[in-house]
Amino acid sequence: MPFQRNLTRVRHNTKIVATLGPASNDVDLLRDMIAVGGVNVLRFNFSHGAAEVHEKNALIVREAAERAGREVAIMADLQGPKIRISKIAGGSIELKQGETLLLDAAFKGEGSRECIGLDYERLPEDVREGDVLLLDDGLLTLTVERVSGSQIHTVVNNDHILKSNKGINRQGGGLSAGALTEKDFEDLDTAVRIGCDYVAVSFVKDAADLHLARSAVAGACRRYGLTELPGLVAKIERIEAVENLDAIIEASEGIMVARGDLAVEVGHAAVPALQKRMIQRARELRRFSITATQMMESMIENPVPTRAEVSDVANAVLDGTDAVMCSAETAVGRYPFETVRQMAEICAVAEREQDSLAGVSDDVFLTYRADYAVADAAVHMARTVGAQAVVALTESGNTAFQISRYGILIPVYALTPSEKVQRRMAVYRGVRPLKLVTSTDHAEAVDTVEVVLQERGLLKKGDRYILTSGSRMREVGTTDTLQLVTVQ
Repeated sequence: MPFQRNLTRVRHNTKIVATLGPASNDVDLLRDMIAVGGVNVLRFNFSHGAAEVHEKNALIVREAAERAGREVAIMADLQGPKIRISKIAGGSIELKQGETLLLDAAFKGEGSRECIGLDYERLPEDVREGDVLLLDDGLLTLTVERVSGSQIHTVVNNDHILKSNKGINRQGGGLSAGALTEKDFEDLDTAVRIGCDYVAVSFVKDAADLHLARSAVAGACRRYGLTELPGLVAKIERIEAVENLDAIIEASEGIMVARGDLAVEVGHAAVPALQKRMIQRARELRRFSITATQMMESMIENPVPTRAEVSDVANAVLDGTDAVMCSAETAVGRYPFETVRQMAEICAVAEREQDSLAGVSDDVFLTYRADYAVADAAVHMARTVGAQAVVALTESGNTAFQISRYGILIPVYALTPSEKVQRRMAVYRGVRPLKLVTSTDHAEAVDTVEVVLQERGLLKKGDRYILTSGSRMREVGTTDTLQLVTVQ
């Protein structure tokens, strides 16, 4: 009997980001991963693959989404500075506690027990005697004995088999590497050209890194005659980023809690509390958040997650994250479909622990802006009358996004005439984006919306919903109308 995937739709508000790779870049597989309600955003890891590969994968994603009948966003994840050791002869060396190891930024050959090269040539300038270096996600630690020119003389602190090209960092952070490299600028151009909806910037230190990235994105958009810029996602994985968190959040569309490199810099024990703080702060400052790294790691090899992984995903949902992310699990793992289905089910069950209308956050900062006021009023009206949904007619997606900041669990149906805006909204927690070109006449547009939502089985006769719209239809930034509507 041929293998049959369970394609029963799993409905959940927390969005899922899946990394595309050799295990998942198949149209039929992706269609099923999207259709089951599992995948909302596809991450392209620009640390791997040439521009032609990413261009081909973008076409695969768009075809799979079309077959699934749902739009998804594509997020280009930039590599950032390569803070790694170089290649090792034979692929690895075995190190023992107490041995010495020489790292040399000027060494260009294959490494050995005598000497290993560094891709990051400025490391000798950034470290001093007594510093602790962490390699391979902290599985190997080295203590710096002395620095001489391009050479760093170290002592091995624990037994470990060190493989080629493993990451290296200084405990406590503080490396001077900038967030964007020449490769990143080239990849930004590729990301814009192939139609990515978001660009994730790695190793951000401060808001200036985001401003530089945004300027580069704007330049690429001008070259290709595009008017809508991809949104920027700031990856929080450096101590400096934690220290500059608010400014970074405000300079981006959203943040990624990149727990792998962050744990290396701040220590594993500090990460859970930082995760909660970052998710909360993003919501307070009206930005979205993605929680990433090793969420379902065991499913690279196994068809079911561990109990600890289930708790990890569920707790991120309860923290209020907009999205949870898979990396190697869907890129190179044996069970990409099962991973996203399991993750979708965990999200759905965790969300049921939150009351669907009492989940309004009091932490969202209010300012004297009309769109904030409309969103706040829509949420509280829905809460008061027990509405079945909030429906937003939106040109830019902003109104739906502002409503989503409150964490209500009833559906927020966001109807927009723009396919690009529809894709951008795919990462917003609780928002179901739909493409609909309405009349410029307000009354006709409202009638069309209700018919469409009933035809799709999203609302039925007698349901009450809150409708937000603009009195001047089809104009950006004009949402000023709030209605309580009963389906006729």
